Amino acid sequence: MLCTGARILLESLKREGVDLFFGYPGGAVIDIYDELSNHPDLRHILVRHEQGAVHAADGYARACGKVGVCLATSGPGATNTVTGIATAYSDSIPMVIFTGQVSTPLIGNDAFQEVDIIGITRPCTKHNFLVKDVKDLAETVRKAFYLARSGRPGPVLVDIPKNIQQASCEFVWPEDVVMRSYCPTFRANLNQLRRAMDVLVTSRKPLIVAGGGVIMANAAEELCTLAHLMHAPVCSTLMGLGAFPGDDPLWIGMLGMHGTFAANRAVTQADVILAVGARFDDRVTGKLSQFAPNARIVHIDIDPTTLRKNVRVEVPVVSDALSALQGLRSILESGHAQKDWAGDHADWMGQVLEWQKEHPLSWAKGDVLKPQQVVERMYEITKGEAIITTEVGQNQMWAAQFYKYHKPRTYLTSGGLGTMGYGLPAAIGAQMAFPDRLVVDVAGDGSIQMNIQELMTAVENGLPVKILILNNRHLGMVRQWQELFYDANYVATDMKGQPDFVKLADAYGAEGYRITTEEELEELLPKALASPRTAVIDVLVDREENVSPIVPAGASLDEMLIV
Repeated sequence: MLCTGARILLESLKREGVDLFFGYPGGAVIDIYDELSNHPDLRHILVRHEQGAVHAADGYARACGKVGVCLATSGPGATNTVTGIATAYSDSIPMVIFTGQVSTPLIGNDAFQEVDIIGITRPCTKHNFLVKDVKDLAETVRKAFYLARSGRPGPVLVDIPKNIQQASCEFVWPEDVVMRSYCPTFRANLNQLRRAMDVLVTSRKPLIVAGGGVIMANAAEELCTLAHLMHAPVCSTLMGLGAFPGDDPLWIGMLGMHGTFAANRAVTQADVILAVGARFDDRVTGKLSQFAPNARIVHIDIDPTTLRKNVRVEVPVVSDALSALQGLRSILESGHAQKDWAGDHADWMGQVLEWQKEHPLSWAKGDVLKPQQVVERMYEITKGEAIITTEVGQNQMWAAQFYKYHKPRTYLTSGGLGTMGYGLPAAIGAQMAFPDRLVVDVAGDGSIQMNIQELMTAVENGLPVKILILNNRHLGMVRQWQELFYDANYVATDMKGQPDFVKLADAYGAEGYRITTEEELEELLPKALASPRTAVIDVLVDREENVSPIVPAGASLDEMLIV
């Protein structure tokens, strides 16, 4: 059967199990949109900006674990996707981005809306393709999805010229993917796992560090089992929140720049660290030369280039997190089950608990609402069952610190790139993945305005997304740094000039709520969260509240400031 390239693309998406994608039309993809009307089983979500399409696909992927898909036209449509692609690349999110391109005879001739999106995105994609022959299109799509979801996941871009979309050929779907140069390791080497257990069994002060790789590998349950067998405290990176239950007695919080006192002190004092699916970026390690000075480190990661990249590692294990944790548990149960793990680690757990009591995450009540207070109240109302997305800045950190995450894929945030404007479109993607779940975007008044046009996408599609704005009328995190490290020289961080978010919500057809007092918090927040409609909740909070603790840039983790 002869098919156009446009039809081949859509049929290929269905073969990959795609039933939903996000996009924005334009001249270089109009043939795909023309064909889309013949495929009612493919749901297209029209966003209001291409960056929103990529973030929505990203949020969808993080929430449900499937590959996120989006479509944009050539030129500015393609370049508008770059921030979203770089966001997904930094956080290892499986996505396939399709872009239109000018016809192949025009490539390189400065044609209308022509950009070299392959060259532009080469540094921030796992791989990218320019399709030059319609006969290669189905195979290219197959490879793109395979690359996106296998090994260390990541975004893959496929650039499809207009004449390739219009050309015809037989549709042949390749059942197998053959890529001789790409052979990711999924299963851990048994000898390395035995070496790892030899280190773990000697520990008196062990610490488990969970990263986003635990969540991506669906290994949270296995991590919990191993932690309890070892009776070892667990902390996580920002991306690892939800990998371990936030109400478990072994949980000591997030580590790093805004980590808990107990987690950062434990890193400094531990004699063995088991790190799973974490890449040890600067926000986690602080001053590298003083990171975990007393610890022998066992590092499990599916990406071999991550191992020993930033920190010294005694036992590197190249593996999918689930496979490695299952292997460690098997070795423990077969050879070390009689060891008194709880007894050997009792003094250490007592010390960790003492640190938690000494410096818990806390806030002081004042004349105006505190942002931490708002997040805590939301946790109490939702009982930790919501999917939380965030923008970036202080709002992101308060959501990380004061909402307990009991399950994986419930805290969706831009970790590596720190992209303002991520939260709202990501919430839309998560809500599309789970229509019956409560999805809340915790936002700042600065970040929310980066992609606020996506409110219309939520309203048009009847999505009950909630946008909780912690409104301090500042670019809060930058203001905090100016206060602490730049002698309170406040420049370009005052956001007194801003829209009326309640009126703005109404203009978009959403519900709008404003909360300024504790009484209004008690009355309106439960009502807003329970609404079946898209809702914007504008909460006026203390203008000068800081995220605490904070490790100054370049300092070690034991040089935390309690501010």
